[in-house]
Amino acid sequence: MSHHRISPNVDDSSDQLAEAFAALRTELELPGEYPAEAVAEARKAVENHTLPDRDLRDIPFVTIDPATSTDLDQAVFIERAGDGYKVLYAIADVPSFVAPGGALDAETRQRGQTFYAPDGRIPLHPEVISENAGSLLAGQDCSAFVWAFELDHNAEVSTTSVARGTVRSRAKLSYKGAQELIDAGTAPAVLELLKEVGLKRVELERLRGGANLNMPEQEIVQATGGGGYRIVAAPSLPVEDWNAQISLMTGMAAAQLMLDGKVGILRTMPAPDERSLLHFKRQTKALGKPWDGEVTYGEYLRTLDASDPKQLAILHSAGTLFRGAGYTPFDGELPPNILQSAIGAPYAHTTAPLRRLIDRFVLVICEALSNGHQIPSWAREALPSLPEIMASSDQLAGRLERLAMDTVEAALVANHIGEEFDAVVISGSKPSNGSANGNGRGNGNGNGPFGIIQIAEPAVTARCDGELESGTKVRVQLLKADIASREIRFTLLP
Repeated sequence: MSHHRISPNVDDSSDQLAEAFAALRTELELPGEYPAEAVAEARKAVENHTLPDRDLRDIPFVTIDPATSTDLDQAVFIERAGDGYKVLYAIADVPSFVAPGGALDAETRQRGQTFYAPDGRIPLHPEVISENAGSLLAGQDCSAFVWAFELDHNAEVSTTSVARGTVRSRAKLSYKGAQELIDAGTAPAVLELLKEVGLKRVELERLRGGANLNMPEQEIVQATGGGGYRIVAAPSLPVEDWNAQISLMTGMAAAQLMLDGKVGILRTMPAPDERSLLHFKRQTKALGKPWDGEVTYGEYLRTLDASDPKQLAILHSAGTLFRGAGYTPFDGELPPNILQSAIGAPYAHTTAPLRRLIDRFVLVICEALSNGHQIPSWAREALPSLPEIMASSDQLAGRLERLAMDTVEAALVANHIGEEFDAVVISGSKPSNGSANGNGRGNGNGNGPFGIIQIAEPAVTARCDGELESGTKVRVQLLKADIASREIRFTLLP
């Protein structure tokens, strides 16, 4: 804890911060206003849209998302089926709004995904689709790709199918609200069964060697009433993990459908190489919680507690094990690498078409394969081009997230130059070559050894000059915090 309590909010009336966000959009060449031609096409598609003949509006689907979300991709329904379960998972039917080869199609391929900037979202699709007609809003009749799963008593999938249908969600639930209902014992059956199935799917993930970093997520959010920005860092709620397991199950089913049909595109990631695993083992030993290799690294990561400084440092080090993710298209011949190693199975992105381009193509391909239909030529022909589009989009989204976080972190501590803080070392010292900025990610001018530290309040991660040992608690002094350059620098105190 610092000597001085810092307000967790950054006043969004700050001209300097507003200018920094605007400069960030320019620097990264983020998409601007949606082109008028594409918006007109979207509006026309909504006006002329027809719902599928298959009527599933009697099924009480619900959506579970962050409280403020209005671009709702998924709705879920679960019921018991003998000693197992039946799961229906409705995914927004974005393809029915996007004409292949049109202005809207072209613009979505330029964007690749929705970008989340602190001063506003940059949507993949115009709002008339993403937050209205195409979103699975409660009480609205919607077209959806409905995945149907039969699960056994262990929640292992026994049958899978996907077909278009008309659905109507009954309720828009937030993660916080859903968790409170579950914890209070007053949850509707669908949430109780989501917990039951989710826990069993987590166990199946463990058995197949799946891994998750379980890092506390840091998110930039606007304060209540629009009074500024703050960084929220907290572990996810259990219901988020259970909900994610349904999405993972669907992505795995999509991958299997495409592999069986010998056409599609997978989200792949190679297993960590021996050098990375050996380095990670050394790190765990040095930090006092050794991984002996007798259990999978995924199972080991589940035992870590991010609230413990040394274990937080291990989690940061484990990031080296989750590298090389990409998209692998195939048509006729299966690729040599089909696994997403962190999931421990073949996997495909298919459950977020409002926010991610590639899901639109996967959904159409899977629906055709599941029902013995011919795959639309526009979807098949796009497969070779999608990896480059998504890689470029993912890279841009990652840079935006990092630089936006750096900007807000600098603003949070800008008025506290010279003050002292308690901190945790998450990455030990290494010689400086002058290439790292205050947050270890830009252009600095330090010449001595430095590491990366995290102060507790606010949860700011930054460069710190000095001889630092991973996982230790230290006392540091803030030397510099510049909003425009996003540079933060601390120095180690004796």
